[in-house]
Amino acid sequence: MTTRERSGAGESPAGLLLAAGEGSRLGRPKALVVLAGERLVDRGVRILREGGCGPIYVVTGAAEVVVDGADSIHNPSWNTGMGSSLRAGLDALPDDVDAVVVALADQPLVTSAAVRRLLAVHREDGARAAAATYAGNLRNPVLLGREHWPSVHALAEGDVGARPFLRAYSHLVTTVACDDIASPDDIDTPEDLARLREMVNGERAGS
Repeated sequence: MTTRERSGAGESPAGLLLAAGEGSRLGRPKALVVLAGERLVDRGVRILREGGCGPIYVVTGAAEVVVDGADSIHNPSWNTGMGSSLRAGLDALPDDVDAVVVALADQPLVTSAAVRRLLAVHREDGARAAAATYAGNLRNPVLLGREHWPSVHALAEGDVGARPFLRAYSHLVTTVACDDIASPDDIDTPEDLARLREMVNGERAGS
């Protein structure tokens, strides 16, 4: 079976949200932070679902969270960094999952429109590895076909996820510009949270 035949099987890629960190600089687990009346973990799951992914899985760690419409995967090594969460998530995905879109709970300005762009190059062009870019820089979300998971797994160490794979195998990665529809801003500190809250509230007020 060719890559294009496999990717055209009609199944939507799964969604995998990494939400295991304790938020040491923030002072609380990021998954539980409320932004615009919604926990970051719920917001991340919603974005993946509205983007067209299914089923959705959430990797948890510092905080055990239950999210409607998503399956939880506990990472017992969450305190070693994001790499272990990505490895735990990939290891736990069912055998019938052929591709996955990975997103981070602490990047709430990543949008369902960005997810849809990744799915479009997967379905229409047969892309088996794709990443959103902002100002030309590889960020999230990231789409990974199953055949790439062993390489991703081997390179995801410490507090890095898929980025080493994306750099080492850049010739296999389809880049998808998302500057106009999303932002990779993340929440690491109370100041980050205050700034993003102001941005989100401003968008809601102007809508």
